[in-house]
Amino acid sequence: MTIHKEGRTLLFVSLIILVGIIWLADYFLHPWGDVLRNIIIGVSLVFYLILLQFFRSPVFEVQKNDKQVLAPADGKVVVIEETEETEYLKSKRKQVSIFMSPVNVHVNRMPVGGTISYSKYHPGKYLVAWHPKSSTENERTTIVAKMKNGNEILFRQIAGALARRIKWYVKEGQSLQQGEEFGFIKFGSRVDIFLPLDAKITVAIGEVTKGGRTVIAELA
Repeated sequence: MTIHKEGRTLLFVSLIILVGIIWLADYFLHPWGDVLRNIIIGVSLVFYLILLQFFRSPVFEVQKNDKQVLAPADGKVVVIEETEETEYLKSKRKQVSIFMSPVNVHVNRMPVGGTISYSKYHPGKYLVAWHPKSSTENERTTIVAKMKNGNEILFRQIAGALARRIKWYVKEGQSLQQGEEFGFIKFGSRVDIFLPLDAKITVAIGEVTKGGRTVIAELA
């Protein structure tokens, strides 16, 4: 387990602030009561541990398979449906959506290996991530990976009411391997993935996923 680069500056600044708070509590409150001082110290430590878990980045070996689609994020499956993808693919697809809560790992990973054929950022609203219109109206990035066999898989990072910082590290023409990191969403939100109609979905609504490890579909 490592600390993700997106959190290192925030964690350093937070540590300095919390150490200052603890020092002030120890200096000014000690004469009036150890209980209050210890409460402040305890709350500060818990807050910092919560920040640490927000930015954790697990290290593991990805089991690559061209016939399988891996979960792009840790979280819970909240949508499995047939829908029309209107931005790039412009065809009917099977959509799988994964909701990332604040306690999930926030790293986003490539569901398949391939070359980035499309990448676009869209400013937008901050509706709650499970809102039906969040996929088309919220701040989001749309990324498409073209596999070696020509299949194109579209996936979308979606900001929510709390998560307002989407980061993506890919550009068109770039080649990435399955399971490789492509982005990060601070403090949770949602990732949608659009699959061919003949893909076999291997997860169910409510199922917990692990990014880069859980197989969410098998391709024909």
